[in-house]
Amino acid sequence: MTRTSSIPRRLASTAIAAVAVLSLSGCLYAQIPEGSPSDRPSPSTETDAPIDESPGSTGSTLTFDEGLELASDTYIEWGDGLAVDDGWKIVSPDDGNGGWTYGTVDGTCTARFWQGYTTDVPVVAGDDSASSDAILGLLLQTPTAEVTPVATTGEFSYMAGGSGGVETRQIVGVDGSRTWLMAARAFTQTGVGLYVIVDCTAADAEATMAVINEENAVVVTP
Repeated sequence: MTRTSSIPRRLASTAIAAVAVLSLSGCLYAQIPEGSPSDRPSPSTETDAPIDESPGSTGSTLTFDEGLELASDTYIEWGDGLAVDDGWKIVSPDDGNGGWTYGTVDGTCTARFWQGYTTDVPVVAGDDSASSDAILGLLLQTPTAEVTPVATTGEFSYMAGGSGGVETRQIVGVDGSRTWLMAARAFTQTGVGLYVIVDCTAADAEATMAVINEENAVVVTP
């Protein structure tokens, strides 16, 4: 994974500030859903539902290339597995702009989720990977061309926690005992995107992201 030591100094300092004060209302527009995260599908619902791999279904993975095959009206949202994890609590409920934040009960980490229209994300040539870098660039207030060389490819879980399969672009950094991870996925065919920012003061953000992926998933409805 890319650490702060390999990120240009200006980008690293911008990222640290962005993690602390980031608010995207007015930059990226809310898509779905209304209400609090507790109103969203439970992880048991996602886990029990079989994945349809027939023609026209979403399949078992959602790579950057496969994202280009989605229908324009495909419904994409975060699941909410952390709602039933006793190790996490709501820090900030749904803000009406597609964002909400969980925190670990020991206070060492937060996970800020967002989903919405990517209307204000710069248009870039390429597949969903390039557009995902553009979301990171908007978060960091940095041109996409400067983000792409330092970002790496990761995964969100797909349909059920722990499954992996949804390719993402991410940047990881360290500032003393603090670690953070920004991961984003754009779906250019539908005009929407997702991101999560994990910020840990006394824990490893990458390890925490792995735990989140075990509990939480991206839900796609054709």
